[in-house]
Amino acid sequence: MGLDALLKKIDDYKIAIDFRRPLSAEEVKELDKYFRIGLTYSSNALEGNALTLSETKVVIEDGLTVGGKPLKDCYEATGHAKAYDFMLRIARSKDLIFDEAVILNLHRLFYSGIDAGAAGQYRNHQVFITGTEYIPPTADEVPALMNEFITELNNKANTMHPVVLAAYAHRRFVDIHPFSDGNGRTARLLMNLILVNKGYQIVSIPPILRNEYISALHAAQRSKNPSDESFFELIARCEIETQKDFFRMFRVELPKEPTKDQIAEATLQSEKHNAQLQKPPSLKRSRQER
Repeated sequence: MGLDALLKKIDDYKIAIDFRRPLSAEEVKELDKYFRIGLTYSSNALEGNALTLSETKVVIEDGLTVGGKPLKDCYEATGHAKAYDFMLRIARSKDLIFDEAVILNLHRLFYSGIDAGAAGQYRNHQVFITGTEYIPPTADEVPALMNEFITELNNKANTMHPVVLAAYAHRRFVDIHPFSDGNGRTARLLMNLILVNKGYQIVSIPPILRNEYISALHAAQRSKNPSDESFFELIARCEIETQKDFFRMFRVELPKEPTKDQIAEATLQSEKHNAQLQKPPSLKRSRQER
């Protein structure tokens, strides 16, 4: 299935999800908790973290370390959970405007338990990505490239399909590779910030798709005939799988082609849902984030 067909299915599914909205406060809390564990596990596992899904849950919810597992893996889990909470808060603001402070804070929250000095700070040295010919920009180029990137996201925010915009933001971010470590996880948090803000579902890339994920990124970064197609399609397929999770959890039948009346009703329900969730964004740290 090509990208256009995938996006059509995503939008049809979104109408069915919006029709189920607004969710109760308790349902929102349960979903947030579910994806907080799932996204933390999958995003860390893509980078070699050895914690299982159940171990990730224990570390995040019970505050316990896991015997036989590196302490760094536990810090990655707790840090990602904090960054996830911040991502949701910003994503649910009414008018999302991308800025540098949000991206730096996503990285700071994730990485502060691993290396407080490098957390939320652009790298000051050259980095290399194993297994690819692509060489990221020099450290001196990073600030200007990030400024251009943020401007580009704000310009494209209402001109691209939200799933494509989210996938593009992820891919372009890892191209720049602004931090010494934690770029992939920050990129996936940024991608999901866009998706949640636009009313779509959290994208979690399962570890079993790691090779496909890396290959798709490499295809977009190769010097000869680069293409985003396979990466965009991968992200779209993952979005569909999360939408199917929603249907399963809320016992919603997989939708058929929606009618005009269903589209109108779903739009109204989505607006009610968003109004319930929206909170003014703040970069002030809570006690939990400190």
